[in-house]
Amino acid sequence: MTDAVITGLGLVTPFGPGADAFWDALRAGRCALAPPARFDPPSEHGEPVGEVPPDAVTGVPRKQAYLTAALSEALESAGLAGLPDDALLVLVGQAPWEPGDDPDWHEFVGPAQPRATRTAYLTHACASAAFGIAFARDAIRAGLTGTAVVAGGSALNRYEYASLQAVRAISRSAARPFDRERSGISIGEGGGAVVLEDASRAASRGAATDVLVAGACRRVGAGKSAASDTGLIEECVREALADAGMDRLDHVHAHATGTPQGDQAELAALEAVAAALGRDDLPVSSHKGAIGHLLHVSCLPAVVAAVKALRTGETPPTAGLTDPEPTKRLRLAPGRIPVDEPATAAVTSFGFGSNNSTVVLARRRDTPG
Repeated sequence: MTDAVITGLGLVTPFGPGADAFWDALRAGRCALAPPARFDPPSEHGEPVGEVPPDAVTGVPRKQAYLTAALSEALESAGLAGLPDDALLVLVGQAPWEPGDDPDWHEFVGPAQPRATRTAYLTHACASAAFGIAFARDAIRAGLTGTAVVAGGSALNRYEYASLQAVRAISRSAARPFDRERSGISIGEGGGAVVLEDASRAASRGAATDVLVAGACRRVGAGKSAASDTGLIEECVREALADAGMDRLDHVHAHATGTPQGDQAELAALEAVAAALGRDDLPVSSHKGAIGHLLHVSCLPAVVAAVKALRTGETPPTAGLTDPEPTKRLRLAPGRIPVDEPATAAVTSFGFGSNNSTVVLARRRDTPG
């Protein structure tokens, strides 16, 4: 069975365009969350949001423009002039694209499907991109394609904002993942793309083959409406590690939105995973205090952060985290945490409707990257 390796990364975030720009700001502990300047939220409180700078990426719908910019960067970083003829494009989003006259509607639905491309469209709430990466890996392993690209965009819009406001998930202040004073989500926007390839194909053209998607688990908890359930999270992480054939874990880039219930459930699950692995110092971080929650594409910046952490040996800070929840076996990240030659990282991703997914990445040090 062939390995699926990550050869290209692309991002647009509230720090601007570029995966490197995101990583540099993340490792510096910067926060891009601020009262809305362009977006007019359906709330009188003016809660902080993560807006992409207005001149960073142009075009409308913005969701489509963010996706296009991220996809272009990912293909360029993979050394590809465009999508190969046999490529599978996995689009992730909240709802399939439909025409409409309301500009906000175009920022809620989609992205639109490109012409003449083999395309799959996946929607699993805020775990959509993680489901997409697992799907892409499986397609490569099955020999259905040599290249698969997972891409999506998210733009601040009143529909998604109002839905999270209705369940009282939005914080009046900037999100503080894993902090004892956390009070909810800050919503962000942006786009992301990850290029996966058959390892042999990537090696034959001199592309990076050092990080592979080694394991994955997808679970939908029937009858459980909560986004985060401790038992399901633990099961998902442990099954992803088993799928990867690994009994070690060096870093977790957590879903960690900053909600009291969600973060607590995830911490309890990761404590149990760390105990099973015999770890008492497992580094855990999250990007959502820096750029907000990008909803259905939130796993894409998480994967970028995990890949960079594996390559640099550094767990980045969790912006907004100043008073961490007490833990027994986890090292939460108010600042950078150096990790000696990390080999594995898990990215967790959860969504309403009890959509749960974990992707395990592994770094091989005898390959170019």
